[in-house]
Amino acid sequence: MRKAASVSIRIRPELNEEIEALAAAMDRPKSWVCERALEEFVSLQRWQIGEIQQGLAEADAGDFATEEEVEATFAKRTNAR
Repeated sequence: MRKAASVSIRIRPELNEEIEALAAAMDRPKSWVCERALEEFVSLQRWQIGEIQQGLAEADAGDFATEEEVEATFAKRTNAR
């Protein structure tokens, strides 16, 4: 198993207080709370970038929705409300 890496960052005092409060409420160390937050952020960004890249590749390949598909989707979304 690889040794954990240390990272030093500067954060606003208010955010630090929020992290400390969460850590205390969860009975976990601040580092655990920060690591979970970073894992969620990285996962979300990785997914979003992947979706954007996939969409760009589809656009580059000329893979667009037809006018009928767009209208059907629009009608479905506006009629549902």
